[in-house]
Amino acid sequence: MIQQAYNFNFLLHVVLASCAQCPAWSAFSISSPVIMLETVIREIKDRYETVVVWLYETHGSTVTAWLHTTLPLKEAMLCDLLERLAVQGRLPLEPRGLRLSFTPFRVLSILLVQSH
Repeated sequence: MIQQAYNFNFLLHVVLASCAQCPAWSAFSISSPVIMLETVIREIKDRYETVVVWLYETHGSTVTAWLHTTLPLKEAMLCDLLERLAVQGRLPLEPRGLRLSFTPFRVLSILLVQSH
């Protein structure tokens, strides 16, 4: 129901491509349907390109999910909603992506530093 509400409120914008056979692409995917990727913020900090993503658990459950990105990452860290780094916030980069743990309705803010 949450995803359908987002689809209704945030309509897709169609962009004409030069080729009808263009492959589908997404910068992010999440392994659990109860986790919503809410916001993606791209910025430059200290000469590094960074992306901040906000995710939250939507169904009142405890769940572990994998966040996968096609972006080349140097590191990933938990931060608060003001983008201040958490004390022990470094997240290991694994082949499957980032392993994230959620409690009911928990919001996670993650700072992703891109590699060049």
